Amino acid sequence: MTTDPTQPPSTSASSVSPTSRPAGESHVTLADVAEAARVSLATASRVFSHPQLVRESTARRVREAAQRLSFRPNLLGAKLRSQQTRILGVMLPTLENAVFAECWHGIEQAAMAEGYSLMLVTSGYEAERERERVEYLLRHRVDGLVLTVADATRSAVLDQLDAEGVPYVLAYNQAAEDGMRHSVSVDNRTSASEGVRALIAAGHQRIAVVSGAFMASDRARQRYAGYEDAMHAHGLQPLPAVNLPSHIASPAVHAGAQIGALMRAPAAPTAFFCTNDLLAIGLISELKRLGLRVPRDVSVLGYDGIALGALVEPPLATVVQPNADIGTQAVKHLLARLHTVAGRTAAPVTLLPHGLRVTGTVAAPPDTTTNLP
Repeated sequence: MTTDPTQPPSTSASSVSPTSRPAGESHVTLADVAEAARVSLATASRVFSHPQLVRESTARRVREAAQRLSFRPNLLGAKLRSQQTRILGVMLPTLENAVFAECWHGIEQAAMAEGYSLMLVTSGYEAERERERVEYLLRHRVDGLVLTVADATRSAVLDQLDAEGVPYVLAYNQAAEDGMRHSVSVDNRTSASEGVRALIAAGHQRIAVVSGAFMASDRARQRYAGYEDAMHAHGLQPLPAVNLPSHIASPAVHAGAQIGALMRAPAAPTAFFCTNDLLAIGLISELKRLGLRVPRDVSVLGYDGIALGALVEPPLATVVQPNADIGTQAVKHLLARLHTVAGRTAAPVTLLPHGLRVTGTVAAPPDTTTNLP
């Protein structure tokens, strides 16, 4: 009979049975996985800690058993609170958008100041990737998580973390005031409303919105709701959003047909509100391609306040959120959760102040509409 050299005969999986756990304890253990995979407990442990020491066929059997049993090694929870690694997991949608790079800077500075290391993953605004990336971070036994998810209002991964008691803080996602989730953000709806009110104050009445896909971003929906608030408050009719499949600048250029059709309409918009700065920069490029001058012919207001916006010509008008500070405060909030005395918790929702920069790409509407051919 051939023996697996990775299986010490002295440690038998059958010596640890699921039925031997204390009464009332129903969670799946590594011993259960070892028994299901017909390997020793030591071998099952090595599959998750030193997989290079285990034969591939054996490792595959263990991983398949773990998946069947919904087992996650080193799962965070109350029983592991005394085994902290001083590593924080961070999941951001992308680093292609400077808003998240600026946030990461704040996260890094705050974590290093407290002696914590970081693991960073990106999700691309995809729910399935969010689940996979969070799983990856938990397998590395991070002490807690700073997350930006696509949509916190319907997030399976947040539901899972809540059920398992994993400490996390949302960055940018605005948690409900009356809920239990912890978040650091600006007030997306109020800040967007103030930005659109500034456009109205400049004399604009026909204001359109360019947004990332509503299905992919709760912030996009909240900011559009702020636009509707401002329009209704001034007796103006909101326009349907130009909804783009992504949140970066290049799709705004690819939406040229939609923008061109809007600008050729008899009642063309005199101003656009974009739900992030990269979309605004892409939109300005497309408007220039159409032969329109910003802000002489049409005004553009962004949202985020990224440093890049101040460098374009003319400088981008925008709703400014404190991106680095959102990252800093999210880390501080998470560490407060990790170190809090039992029964004493911080207020779950932190709303940071926002600002407005209404110069550069925003001006009064033209006396006569520029008609496109």
